[in-house]
Amino acid sequence: MTPVGATRRGMAALGAWALAPMLALLPGVAAWAGAVEVRVTGAGGAPLPGAVVFLEPVGARPALPPPVPVDITQVERRFDPAVTVVPVGTPVSFPNKDTVRHHVYSFSPAKRFEIKLYIGTPAQPVVFDQPGIVVLGCNIHDNMTGWVVVVDTPWRGQTDARGQVAWPAVPAGRYRLRTWHPGLPPGDPPSQDELRVTDAPTQATVALAGVRP
Repeated sequence: MTPVGATRRGMAALGAWALAPMLALLPGVAAWAGAVEVRVTGAGGAPLPGAVVFLEPVGARPALPPPVPVDITQVERRFDPAVTVVPVGTPVSFPNKDTVRHHVYSFSPAKRFEIKLYIGTPAQPVVFDQPGIVVLGCNIHDNMTGWVVVVDTPWRGQTDARGQVAWPAVPAGRYRLRTWHPGLPPGDPPSQDELRVTDAPTQATVALAGVRP
């Protein structure tokens, strides 16, 4: 028979990294998580608002909640919002509130589609079913450009006026920290950094030196 004290010492020796997966399997017990804050800077080290930041777990695919429909409105001959971040599987509608017709399209590999000349709201939304960066355009108005960033993770967001984005509780583990901004050269993928999350607060800074706020 193993002494109780030895059993306790053995459990302690497993460490947090080993106990967390076991706890996650128990009903009603959540894996350890910690707050994550990311700061993004641009040219000259200035805070960079509007950067898209998301965390991809290494070695595991996170569960996504059911997709919620999203609108990208055309108003005053522009896409509003100009940048939209959605999880895979999200249906997006493109209501046209202008008095002129638009012809919305994308040739991006992640989602190729077109909605021919129309006013109002098309009957069917466009479902963004693959991760990637989708560039939007209008076949009538060349100055209209928008972006849909499709991600396969629930930890996503855009930086605020201070260049910051935060999540209060991210499960402990290893992640790829991905960062993108429409000011990057066309075709550039999101930057990638390694990030380890523990039960303590985690802070990271990403520099996109060539992008001006």
